[in-house]
Amino acid sequence: MVEKAYKFRLYPTPEQENLLRRTLGCVRLIYNKALAARTQAWYQKQERVGYKQTSAMLTNWKKQEDLDFLSKVSSVPLQQSLRHLQAAFTNFFGGRTKYPNFKKKRNGGSAEFTKSAFKWKDGQVYLAKCSEPLPIRWSRQLPPDCVPTTITVKLDPSGRWSVSLRVNDTRNLKLTPVLKQIGIDLGITSLVTTSDGEKIANPKNINKLHKKLRLAGKSLSRKTKGSNNYQKARLILARIHAKIKDSRLDYTHKLTTQLIRENQTVVVEEIAVKNMVKNHKLARAISDANWSELVRQLEYKAEWYGRELVKIDRYFPSSKRCSNCGHVVEKLPLNIREWDCPECAAHHDRDINASINILAAGLAVSVCGATVRPSGSKSRRAGAKKQKISNSDARESRAVS
Repeated sequence: MVEKAYKFRLYPTPEQENLLRRTLGCVRLIYNKALAARTQAWYQKQERVGYKQTSAMLTNWKKQEDLDFLSKVSSVPLQQSLRHLQAAFTNFFGGRTKYPNFKKKRNGGSAEFTKSAFKWKDGQVYLAKCSEPLPIRWSRQLPPDCVPTTITVKLDPSGRWSVSLRVNDTRNLKLTPVLKQIGIDLGITSLVTTSDGEKIANPKNINKLHKKLRLAGKSLSRKTKGSNNYQKARLILARIHAKIKDSRLDYTHKLTTQLIRENQTVVVEEIAVKNMVKNHKLARAISDANWSELVRQLEYKAEWYGRELVKIDRYFPSSKRCSNCGHVVEKLPLNIREWDCPECAAHHDRDINASINILAAGLAVSVCGATVRPSGSKSRRAGAKKQKISNSDARESRAVS
């Protein structure tokens, strides 16, 4: 059984849009009030407020006269927003994300409905407090005998409505095994370079609309913030961004599906995109390449279709290592795209050579569990230092006892 989410465009009626906008506003209000309460409790009293306390706060907020409108929308999305806030704090304390931010109206918003807040009847969705089914544009059919478990209605900054249906797909999606194995090197000029010598060009979606994007941004900067003209200009800019995002996501889906279907084992290199975008000269190009999303899609599609995805360590010198003799050069700047090995005189294309080394390292990791991290890397030295400190602490404790 595989958990999937199917996303469709939604064209609500005026009455439904009014209800959905009020629901999104209440969800945003509850999220922000709970975040403010948790932040204030920590800074003033050094107390941690959890989900149970915020749930009790929600009950009290509904009893206030100035917040009586909270009872006019479904209570499930409000409760789910508190769970999302709790998940955001869990990720923050786990070191995976930054401190949660307040939600803003201009960013649209979303509302999550569980089974108790919607009805699935005759292939139509009926939300709580709404008598008519949602006018969804069914661009594809749900898997047979699948009933949605969760429904999320979203409004993006460009003003488009969409609905996501989460289902449990019981079909066997495993593909017939093949013998082909491939290593992938991600880049900017060539988005994907394979160990077979194939280079897949980067569509560079943002460059196609960069002029319109720049002019729309300048037009927005000239408007008085908060005016009607400002809102119109903001909407134009948001629609350009939405078009870029859609084209980028569509290309990534098609590429990852092709790679998974044609190869049994796919080897990629772990990339710290958050660290790489700190280089302001390459930040826009790296963000437009969509590396993180590409690897994420490869990961879950490999699980769906019975393929294997192997990730090797980011510190593995895939570009500087000769795939013919294994010699590692000291320096290889980014402007050097081809080089000759000083040991065996083999001529290498930088990206193809890296993809061949990535495949070899990935097979070594998957078959025998070998480590591909170089001995002189910072993380290895840090780990050795940490181990040395722990050993010294253990000796001290034994001596004291």
